[in-house]
Amino acid sequence: MSIGRLIEERVGPALRVTWNDGDLSDDDLRARVSRVAEQLAARALRCVASRLDNGPDWLILDLALRRQGIAHVPVPTFFSPAQMAHALSDSGAQALVLSDQSTPPGDADITVSQELAPGLRLWPLSAAAVALPNGTACVTYTSGTTGAPKGVCLDEAALYQVAQSLAQAAQPLAPRRHLCLLPLSTLLENVAGVYAALIAGAEIAVPHLAEIGYTGAAGLDVPTLLACLHRYRPESAIVVPQLLLALVMAAEHGAALPDSLRFLAVGGGRVGPALLARAQAVGLPVYEGYGLTECGSVVCLNRPGAIRPGSVGQPLPHARVTVVDDELWVEGVRCLGYLGADTPAPGAIATGDLGRIDEDGYVYITGRRKNVFITAFGRNVSPEWIESELLQHPMFAQAVVHGEAREFNVAVVWPRNPALTDAQLRSALDQVNAQLPDYAQVHDIVRADAAFSALDGLMTSNGRPRRDAIFARYADAIEQRYPSSSPPIETGVPA
Repeated sequence: MSIGRLIEERVGPALRVTWNDGDLSDDDLRARVSRVAEQLAARALRCVASRLDNGPDWLILDLALRRQGIAHVPVPTFFSPAQMAHALSDSGAQALVLSDQSTPPGDADITVSQELAPGLRLWPLSAAAVALPNGTACVTYTSGTTGAPKGVCLDEAALYQVAQSLAQAAQPLAPRRHLCLLPLSTLLENVAGVYAALIAGAEIAVPHLAEIGYTGAAGLDVPTLLACLHRYRPESAIVVPQLLLALVMAAEHGAALPDSLRFLAVGGGRVGPALLARAQAVGLPVYEGYGLTECGSVVCLNRPGAIRPGSVGQPLPHARVTVVDDELWVEGVRCLGYLGADTPAPGAIATGDLGRIDEDGYVYITGRRKNVFITAFGRNVSPEWIESELLQHPMFAQAVVHGEAREFNVAVVWPRNPALTDAQLRSALDQVNAQLPDYAQVHDIVRADAAFSALDGLMTSNGRPRRDAIFARYADAIEQRYPSSSPPIETGVPA
């Protein structure tokens, strides 16, 4: 079975896709995918990029590309112009698909754009040809900790295998409608949301990002998000920790959550046990998972009948996880390689994530190897652990902790409400510290002058902080929190 054939086996009047302005049955979806596939086949393309909002057009284009065996380069709408230009040239995309309302990049040939479907246009690109690994079906970009996004190549067999594992994991609950709350251009939603739902025969709700509540590069309007959930009444959805925290806080303040939810997967970052407990207390059926792009997205997942709080679950059937020198290594599904880099050596992939596995096979994540710092007292500290505790407090929206070679830790923070006073933030910090051992406590904070975002280079495109960049931006303020005899911070990035 291939992803391109998933819709071929479901022909009829059953509802399959729904969104802001309409819906598609299996027959309608198949017909629209066929028309776009025919348009693509007539142009002999091998690699096509897209930059589209969530909605049926994204889904139809992706399935049409799968049917024709054309590599898809989904460019996130939150990418900066420089990141987008890099992705297009790095992948050697021959064409870019945009909505009618979008402006093509400077190197597109605007005189020969062609309509792929109502509302969609294809723009030829002048990028030099790039040799993609044989079998590449998707080139997904992950920013990591550097400015230029990194292209990871995956084949269709890998995407299908991960999606099939996820469909099986959710099968005991048999969710009948999945709501896409993450951008479809993210591998997690593409594979764990869309493909897994298609395999399971579920309906897929694909509202535009504005209807979900996204504003700008990192904003979220919670009332809009709640209205979206009540409108579509999903039985399954995927959220990142910040979305989960927003839902939990809304429920704790009296907002009603839809009673339709049966499977709410959370991943993309560390989720503290306290937040998971709060989610359960307000009735959210949360299942924490873990994955990485190089392994086709999800690797481990708590699932019905196999839940262990504090863990990211047991490995899915397609994956094997081991621990080498406190670091997680994953075997099974793997990427074909990185663009512009040598083919990865065969065997297990070193994830860079620190963790452990208990006697029953549940995996626990404790931090990132490259982020661990050593205090002046010789204690190894994983900043993600402390940051997750800070971010579970309703007053902190963003936080990055520093303490390398220092006698105590300092955090650069952005409050959830900019009107909060320094005294209020200090009180909130004291509450968090009360739950931490002394070596992990944050003794002082630096208040950021604006929220961290990908646009100002302080966040990666998938929402992770660029630590060196943040420490460089606030180096002077951080230094003022330490005694003059304390060694200065080393950011690795010029201020």
